[in-house]
Amino acid sequence: MRGIIWANFRLLLRKPGAFITTTIICIAFAYLLGKSSFTKVEVPVYSSLPEEEVNLIIEDLNKGDAFEFVVEDEQEVKNKVAAGSVEAGILLEADSFTLYQVGNTENFHLINQYVERYYIKRLKEKAVIDLAVDTNKALEKINEVKENQLFQLSLASFSDEEQWVYDPGLQSLFGFALFFSIYTVAFNVVEILREKQMGIWDRLILSSTTKMEMYIGNLLYCFFIGYIQIALIFVVFKYGAGVDFYGSFGKTLILIIPYLFSIVALSIFLTGIVKTIGQFNALVPLISVSFAMLGGAYWPIEIITSETLLTISKAIPITYGMELLKGATISGLSYSELLYPISILILMGVVMMGIGIRLMERRHV
Repeated sequence: MRGIIWANFRLLLRKPGAFITTTIICIAFAYLLGKSSFTKVEVPVYSSLPEEEVNLIIEDLNKGDAFEFVVEDEQEVKNKVAAGSVEAGILLEADSFTLYQVGNTENFHLINQYVERYYIKRLKEKAVIDLAVDTNKALEKINEVKENQLFQLSLASFSDEEQWVYDPGLQSLFGFALFFSIYTVAFNVVEILREKQMGIWDRLILSSTTKMEMYIGNLLYCFFIGYIQIALIFVVFKYGAGVDFYGSFGKTLILIIPYLFSIVALSIFLTGIVKTIGQFNALVPLISVSFAMLGGAYWPIEIITSETLLTISKAIPITYGMELLKGATISGLSYSELLYPISILILMGVVMMGIGIRLMERRHV
């Protein structure tokens, strides 16, 4: 069995093209669709105001999640805007601001609205202070209002029936990682069918290796290769893109195990129902894309309102894979709270694995 696993890894090292390609494509898709949450848009600013006042303005502006305002000299800001290396540059003044741009860019209007809202708030506070008899008391009152907002905001778990939390970065990362792992696992599992049709298994059975060991060795290899791919993608995004896993990075590496088990089982099930490699190659993209759409890999499943689609999603492994990963990170759920999706994935895996192997053996492929 170990020899089969080792031989498959040796073959992978000889021809790693497909593995590397799917991994790079997955990283590219996840980054491009979730980049708004991975990085802030840099906005250079300059001002003739006193340094202390400029620093206070910059500190307030940088409290947002989307933009990072950086103080630079006037000429450098204008050169960057003219070269198109930044989307906009800003001149900060006491009561107003001037926005520099070359053309309409993706975030220009958002930057304008964000800074405009800040200055409106700033002018209102200044008007209150100017009209106040006691300036110190007015400042204290303003700070008190800031600390005790009229409306209190709270976060709720996506598993809550009424509310859910959406993290676009993790949504795209988890969704595409689980989606592309189907291709990686499935096109390695189908090698069992290819080897049986070529008579390789007939020759191996004559050795001391049993048929059970051959199945286990090949399926373990498929599991390991899928696990390595997902783990590699997660590592790249955590340490390369600085994605926040909410302190549950290690937990996600454990929770992908039941998902991958179900995908290996799904692949062997599909291998058992097809007759040729061509049929398998046509069926896998159809199944994987359908599962990704219905299981919440492309978009949050929480936005789906159709009861029919939600019912169908209950039979799809990606649904529970996304629930595990988002539950562990965004919602901070413990292992005991995630036992239900884990159990469903294991049950799916056992059933599909048994049926798939049974079908292959009955057909004497």
